Amino acid sequence: MAAYLDSVPFSGIIRIRDMMYSVKDPFRLDQGDVSFDAPDSVKSAMARAIADNKTHYLQTTGVPRLRELIAKKLRDKNRIPIEPGDDVEHVLVTNGGIHGLYLICRALLEPGDEVIVPDPEWPPAAGNILAARGVPVPVPLHESRGWRWNLDEVEAAITPKTRVLYVNSPSNPTGGVFPRADLERLASLAKAHDLWVISDEAYEDVVFDGEHISIASLDDMYDRTIPLYTFSKSYAMTGLRLGYVAIKDPTIRERAKKVLFYTASNIASVVQFGGIGALEGPQDCIETFRTELRARRDLFYRGIGELSGDVLTGTPPAGAFYAFLKIDPRWSHAAVGGSLSWRMTEYLINNGRIGCVPGVDFGAHGEGYLRFCFARDRRELTGALDSMKALFGVAVRT
Repeated sequence: MAAYLDSVPFSGIIRIRDMMYSVKDPFRLDQGDVSFDAPDSVKSAMARAIADNKTHYLQTTGVPRLRELIAKKLRDKNRIPIEPGDDVEHVLVTNGGIHGLYLICRALLEPGDEVIVPDPEWPPAAGNILAARGVPVPVPLHESRGWRWNLDEVEAAITPKTRVLYVNSPSNPTGGVFPRADLERLASLAKAHDLWVISDEAYEDVVFDGEHISIASLDDMYDRTIPLYTFSKSYAMTGLRLGYVAIKDPTIRERAKKVLFYTASNIASVVQFGGIGALEGPQDCIETFRTELRARRDLFYRGIGELSGDVLTGTPPAGAFYAFLKIDPRWSHAAVGGSLSWRMTEYLINNGRIGCVPGVDFGAHGEGYLRFCFARDRRELTGALDSMKALFGVAVRT
């Protein structure tokens, strides 16, 4: 009996998703999904693949052309020192980012290994660690620091059982972006304590303030870092499920290949050709998406600032496309019989048709917050804001 899986929780996002399907005309700010459509280069590549009958088994690690393009992107864009000639072998194509994380955890962790994770953090991070029989060790992110770690607290959390640092920048759900100085300190800790680093860079192209830097690009860090990426956010391919990891260490890579084979055999052929279309096609969609997401972020925060009584407050994020907002403690009456963040989530769904995710679902330090996705179209954002204003009233500013 696989009783250890009983300790792996389902994300509350699943419960919320089920709740939202019962709501008429909902505002789906609970889903981390952009409203944009995938670029034409993706759709035409997939259509050609179907027309050319590219519907059969493929190489387990990915279509060679796709792996070649990914390796070039990792070198040129992310500055990861993958040597030409060996580069393609380092790349494994996955069924989205969450599958890539599953591969990494299975390939790296022994039962009881500790992994330092941010808190709050995307629920599948802890879930995949637990599924690999590892132990997530949460270290709080601090709103006062732009949702970044106090790195002294990270160092204090390292024990003889610590195996991995899990770095997520830009962050889901907070939108925090780690600057170079933070990454350099984390790199020093990893080297000093002989730790691996999992670098979740799903939101690499959604940075509004500062810049995205892969910790794998720092001196000698690719030797001990496994960067993780997805096509979902950069190319609006969330439903197509396409991601990738880069693994330099041949032993870890061979383990990950086995997990890839036994969980997927190979990633869907037509989807991989869509990935080729994304990387070979024009890249201007990335900047177009980011510009519009910045406008939607600003629109949403303006509306939140107009709510009466500052019921929800927060600073616009430096990256990703989530508003992680603090609930005014005066609304603690809403928490009768449960956590404040869950009760407020249910209140907004049941009374305002507004989907959101309770902060506690992302970790203990997320309690008292709500996550809203502002990547939805402007009409949906405006509708959600109008619904909130009807619930909470409009502030009178002087």
